Amino acid sequence: MCQVDEDYRDGLERAEVPSVSKKCVKCKEASAAVVIRAGDTYCRGCFKEYFIHKFRAMLGKNRIIFPGEKVLLAVSGGPSSCSMLSQVQEGLSQNAHKKLRFSPGIVYIDEGGAVGLSVEERRRTVAELRAVFKATGFPFHIVPLEQVLDLPSSVVVTAPSDSEKSASDYKAAVDRFIQSDGGGCLTTQDQEQTSLPEVQESNTQLLQQLIGSAKTLTARQDLLNTLRQHLLVHTARTEGYSKLMLGDNCTRVAVKLLTSISLGRGAQLAQDTGFSDSRYGDIILVRPMRDYSAKEIAFYNYMFSVSSVVIPTLDTKTTDKASIQRLTESFVTKLQADFPSTVSTIYRTSEKLQTACKSSSTAEHSDRCLLCMCALDTAVENASAFQATLTSEQLSQTKSAGATGTESPRQNPAPVELESTPSTGRCCSSGGAEDCGRAESGGGCCSSAKEPEIPSLKSLLCYSCQLTIKDMSSVERLPQYILSEAQRRHRRSQMREEISEFLLDDGDAGD
Repeated sequence: MCQVDEDYRDGLERAEVPSVSKKCVKCKEASAAVVIRAGDTYCRGCFKEYFIHKFRAMLGKNRIIFPGEKVLLAVSGGPSSCSMLSQVQEGLSQNAHKKLRFSPGIVYIDEGGAVGLSVEERRRTVAELRAVFKATGFPFHIVPLEQVLDLPSSVVVTAPSDSEKSASDYKAAVDRFIQSDGGGCLTTQDQEQTSLPEVQESNTQLLQQLIGSAKTLTARQDLLNTLRQHLLVHTARTEGYSKLMLGDNCTRVAVKLLTSISLGRGAQLAQDTGFSDSRYGDIILVRPMRDYSAKEIAFYNYMFSVSSVVIPTLDTKTTDKASIQRLTESFVTKLQADFPSTVSTIYRTSEKLQTACKSSSTAEHSDRCLLCMCALDTAVENASAFQATLTSEQLSQTKSAGATGTESPRQNPAPVELESTPSTGRCCSSGGAEDCGRAESGGGCCSSAKEPEIPSLKSLLCYSCQLTIKDMSSVERLPQYILSEAQRRHRRSQMREEISEFLLDDGDAGD
């Protein structure tokens, strides 16, 4: 039996905990200033060199951003996006060893109206960020989230993209850039800035009603992320940018991966967490900070005075169980504190994921989700997890409806109408006293003044977005550009059904 006071216990080797008293693992001379992981101790100079090299290596390894391209940096004011802005500024400086070859711009989406901030608080936040943006010398755009209510329907339609570019095309672009003496640098005319446009109070109220129509915080966050991404893509298109750079770090990617699985977005993981995302066609989303952990970014910002702005969000001061996103973030961060390889393990798993559905870059408009713009994952066989979920849901609803003759609203809440509202048999023309005859036959009313019907959204959404819409009290609060595109797709689908007997199948096309 082992005894506590055995003599051999004193001879056991104890694990050596890294500390700042050790030497730098790279230069072997200076004292360590930061401990990133177990055994990774860096001095101040080596840590900065390591941090900058990782950013350049991520861009150089993927070769997605071509020389001379206009790249829009989505800066939210947080530590990760501000660190990304600092890296781009460092790469374009005169003393950079290997200068970046693209022309950057900055965009900030002001979400103060969605989270309930006052006008003074929003102006104060914008003033702080404007000072940060002016110091970089890059052109920047400050866009309130209320502008998402006035977006065109083209935002949820994939624009045609250029053909796939090879490595030889990249080398040719580099040669042309060098011969032009770096003509992609910013000029004085390009360094223009925009202030926060005047926002009408009515638009702010409509936005708050839209976000508040979602009954759970999980659905609100998912809806807000979708609207923000639509506005970012629209800004990039209107301002002439071809790439949109996001500040998602390694910790955020790990949390997003587990959250997406919990929300039923398994088929879209490759687009949601990958380095590049081409779901919008002409605008490619890039995540160059996905190799950095939140700890590395926090150390770098503190040591080299990278300023950031604290901005409240929807889940600020909420409990860990307030939403699926918040619960997943709490789980990953707490597990990371005891097991330092948690985030890196989840992140490395995300690098190996590929979508099994049709690629988002090749899918047709009708085969894409109306909200997230990814390929639909609902067109599956009967023997699938999705069909099993639908069958279980239908059986549970049938059983609960037949259990009691009178249903209480608390036990069986009224579902959100995802289908189109049937039209009445009355015609609204000529004072509404007569019937035009088309309403009873299902052809609709002849009056042009009649409000357009809301078509079925269920067939136009992926499984995860269907869950988000189900949590909304009314789909009529969705922005008009989404409803207009839904009507267009619905009409196109009806037209296709009408002429289906005259269309050739894919198998007959080759005969």
